[in-house]
Amino acid sequence: MTGPIEATITPTNHDLGDFEVRRALPSKQRRMVGPFIFVDEFGPAHLPSGGGMDVRPHPHINLATVTWLFEGAIDHRDSIGTFSTIRPGTVNLMTAGSGIVHSERSPESERTGGPRMFGMQTWLALPDGREEIDPAFEAIANLPVIEDAGARAIVIMGDLWGESAKTTTYADTIYAEIVLAPGGQLPIDTPADERALMVVDGEATLDGMELPLYTLVVIKPGDCPALRSGKGGRVMLLGGESFKTERHVFWNFVSSDRERINQAKKDWKAGNFPKVPGDEEEWIPLPEKPKTVTYP
Repeated sequence: MTGPIEATITPTNHDLGDFEVRRALPSKQRRMVGPFIFVDEFGPAHLPSGGGMDVRPHPHINLATVTWLFEGAIDHRDSIGTFSTIRPGTVNLMTAGSGIVHSERSPESERTGGPRMFGMQTWLALPDGREEIDPAFEAIANLPVIEDAGARAIVIMGDLWGESAKTTTYADTIYAEIVLAPGGQLPIDTPADERALMVVDGEATLDGMELPLYTLVVIKPGDCPALRSGKGGRVMLLGGESFKTERHVFWNFVSSDRERINQAKKDWKAGNFPKVPGDEEEWIPLPEKPKTVTYP
């Protein structure tokens, strides 16, 4: 691959009826980018009146989920007693650690006129020695904003362009939303081990190379390319430190230990995970088909 681009990852599309989810990680080309082991983009979509997102309670271990919305709202409930309505401008970080269960549903207030769905959900693998930390949840607003040369960047996680987000990080992590006005530009001069970009709206180029919409583009280590847009665009930047120890993935479980995943499977089938207060009547059964996959 010429120029500053090391790999180009076309996401797999999952049609959920009223909206699409595009999954860029994991993929055959690239298993992780920094601690990011799972990258989903969904929408934009306007769901039918009365409908909405209804993701029933399901478990996670040894990872942290990050939800970031451009439009819409999601009610988050989890087994440590959290209730939080996720809205644009606030990052929601749920740390599964030793085990957590959560549900994600459209708020009732959004369903009357038909909910709007547009955002990102990513998973971060927890680093060695911290996979079994206590479950936790945080919603962080008032994130740092950088504005320069027709670009506006919100620092969601980590240290970028001289600003630091208050969001908890367990490994070196960078995550930002970049909105480019027509003619706007921003240098991608971050020192992270691994970095990637995804255009989620409009258009953008990297050192003059066009970035396809919804495609995850991995930047070569050490390069400091210029991100530009002629007509305007919205781009996500993500990455961080490279993981040296392999990770195994089965369904919603991520771990460096295969036996830990096997135990989590048994615990979910046996009903040993805690319930979600306020959402105790439903759950997603353990799937029988997915195989355990190792990353990287």
